[in-house]
This record gives sequence, structure tokens and C-alpha cells, in this order.
Amino acid sequence: MSFGGDMVDAFGVVRDFPSRSMITGLIANALGWDRAEADRHEALQARLVMGSVRLREGRRVRDFQTAQLGAADKGWTTRGRPEGRSGGAGTYNSPHIRYRDADADALVLVVLRLGPADGAPDLGTVAAALNMPERPLFIGRKPFLPSTPVVAGHVEAETVLDALRAVVARFAPAPTGSYAAQWPIGEGNAEQARIEELTDGRSWPSGVHAGLRRTMNARISGEVA
Repeated sequence: MSFGGDMVDAFGVVRDFPSRSMITGLIANALGWDRAEADRHEALQARLVMGSVRLREGRRVRDFQTAQLGAADKGWTTRGRPEGRSGGAGTYNSPHIRYRDADADALVLVVLRLGPADGAPDLGTVAAALNMPERPLFIGRKPFLPSTPVVAGHVEAETVLDALRAVVARFAPAPTGSYAAQWPIGEGNAEQARIEELTDGRSWPSGVHAGLRRTMNARISGEVA
């Protein structure tokens, strides 16, 4: 899986938790929405309230990618049409090089709700689409296909943090252990939590990341029975 962060030079770094834009895109893909439907994506992202917990760290790996393309080479894009390249003759002399990180064998669970709850799509529609998606799903990058069903279940809780604690109690290999978690400010408090400011939303009309989301980050354990 790959929870993309900010690209730094040739390094495609990843975050520990998925971004709000990534989960929006995952749901939209499952629903069969077209990427050009910016307003629908924007509205869904605005309704999304989410938190995440890492139940298994796995290991971080790095791909070294290189490709050398000529002036006549074309490739398919996310816009559904092939595009060529432009530039002077010297721009084709060297290969395109980049490094891309990913998490192997990690287990990350996301809890989410949509507000208002009676808007469209509702959680039932989203769950049904994730269980039987209109298109193949991927976790951050197209090669990373889910190995199990995406929907793990349903939980009722007062806050996102309460939901994360319930998830730890239900799915963690050691429910009394502590696990790295992230949730929105105002959705619960935990000891030694720190505030983080993220630019993890997307301006869907322009196709760039924008906005600011403030989250709490701490290690949490399962709820006490």
C-alpha cells in the first residue's frame, strides 16, 4: 500500500496514514464515478470524517524506477487519452528517474462517517460499492490491489477516537497493546496526543492538493470491556 505524501525532488515519500483525498478517490472509484466529475468528488470529500490506526507496521520498501522515452513515444494518462512528449532534442538523452516508497505487509484500518448522514451517497451505498466496486480498486497506486475485502465491518461510536479504540479491540493482534493512530481534532482526546496540520485534501477542479486539516496523533489501545 502507498499513502502518498509530498513529492520531494525524485522521491515519492509516503505517510503512515491515508489522506482524505485518497479515501475520497477510493470511494469514487468504487462508485464508478468519472475522474472529471470534480463537483461530486469535492462534495464527497467535504462530507468525509475519518481516522486511521496502524495495527501492523510491516516494512517500508523503496522502488527505483527509470524510463527513457523518445520524442515519438506516447503513453496513456488518467484523462483517458494518450499523450506525447515535447521539448528539445537534449531532453530525451537522459532517463527519467524516481524513487517511490510503499508499505509491505502493513495493516491499517480506517474508520469513517459521512456528514450529513442522510446525504447521497450514504454509508450503506458506500459499503455496497466497496464490496462490489464498479472498477478495480487499488491502495494508493495501481499495482497495489487489495488482498482482502476492503470493508472490515461496522462500528457505532460517539467519536472517531472511540471508533478507533473499538477497532483495536476487535481486530488488533494484541488489543491491550498500543498502536499509532490519527483522528480529527474535536473527535476525542488521548494522553500525549500531538497536533499535526495536513494538506491532505484535494482541489478536484484544479487537480492539486489544497486546504488544511488538523489532526490528533497518538498511540491508543482497545476499549476497556
